[in-house]
Amino acid sequence: MELETEDATQVPAKAWGVTFAGTAVNLCLGILYAWSIWKGKLVGDKAHPPGSAMAAPNEGWTYLTDAQATSAYAVCGMIFALMMIPGGRIQDRWGPRTGATLGGLCLAAGCLLAGAMKSYVGLLLGFGVLGGIGMGFGYAAATPAAVKWFGPHRRGLVAGIVVAGYGAAAIYIAPLAKSMIAHHGISGSFYGLGLLFAAVVVVASSFLVFPPAGYVPPPPKGPVRAKAATNTADWSVSEMLQTWQFYALVFMFIGAAQSGLLVIANAAPLLNATAGGLAFFAANAWLLASYGGLVNASGRVGTGFYSDVIGRSNAYLINAVVSATCLFLMPRIIASGSVPMLFLAVGVAYWQYGGALALMPAFTADFFGPKNLGTNYGFVFLGWGIAFFVPQLAGILKDATGGLDAAFTLSGLLLLAAAILSLFLRRPERPTTAGEV
Repeated sequence: MELETEDATQVPAKAWGVTFAGTAVNLCLGILYAWSIWKGKLVGDKAHPPGSAMAAPNEGWTYLTDAQATSAYAVCGMIFALMMIPGGRIQDRWGPRTGATLGGLCLAAGCLLAGAMKSYVGLLLGFGVLGGIGMGFGYAAATPAAVKWFGPHRRGLVAGIVVAGYGAAAIYIAPLAKSMIAHHGISGSFYGLGLLFAAVVVVASSFLVFPPAGYVPPPPKGPVRAKAATNTADWSVSEMLQTWQFYALVFMFIGAAQSGLLVIANAAPLLNATAGGLAFFAANAWLLASYGGLVNASGRVGTGFYSDVIGRSNAYLINAVVSATCLFLMPRIIASGSVPMLFLAVGVAYWQYGGALALMPAFTADFFGPKNLGTNYGFVFLGWGIAFFVPQLAGILKDATGGLDAAFTLSGLLLLAAAILSLFLRRPERPTTAGEV
């Protein structure tokens, strides 16, 4: 079937301004994806057992267990997901500027608190709780604001561009954090990044606006793939919660997200384990996190684009099956010591994960309409928060067994189950009420 040949000039310039402002906001909120840099510095070893004090420039900090160092990351993700619901309501009711500004200020405050407390509790409260609140409020504002300016045939691509900022954040945050930790310590890195994020998000959020009342996104020129272009009625949250498709989307989000989060949380340690005694990689483990950020961002734009062409479910299925295969092979790759194979497998995991973050808001808009997208997607996003239980469990298993083999197998099985479910996913039929045509 023929595809659209839309004249991009029909879309107001402001629509693209909102899209790229949302991307800028997410470039700050995405500090979560560089967490492995801090984790690599926080986890103790035989020479520095958990509980022992760190030396300069990290006086006041103590080494943590793997599970403890993962906790702030996991708590941040869970709080992030929970705050997407009130964040979506703020966005739907008061506009995206309010939500994004609050998000940036909360994230900055969380970084400052974590740096000041210099403790496990400080990481949980600062990075975990406050950081998670900030990410939830900011992320809930950026994507829905941009998607409302475009028709269904562009939703995948536009959502991909906006959320690409979150994935791409690790590209610059990983090396920047590595350098700041080396020269100014863990606390100094949190202080500097917190202030930077506050400034950028407050400025970028001023460009986030909804379309004016009565605005209708321009349609594509020429025939459009019917599935991608069909509009649907706007569903309320209560109506959405009564459909099995909502719960299917949440499970698919869990399956896709947990596999990527497992790799993201352990990116730097994975490179250290695979590279063995190679001094270059031992000194530059941040490379895998930055590389992952690039692929993560590319996967969001790329998957969003081809999901507009082949359909959301088909895009999800392809990404998931390939990524699950790599997860099952990960223990062998690590044991082989092949750095190129590790980069390939991690790249696939990041692409699939990034793709899911573009697919899920597009799925939600396609199934339940754009009007209440902020709130509706907030509920679907709960799947992303639940997914953090897998990397947290992986940290516990690693402390107990010394490796991540069992975690990779579990993660691959969950992702395959979600891929199978995607084969049965169909757009919900909204019951017609009295007076509706």
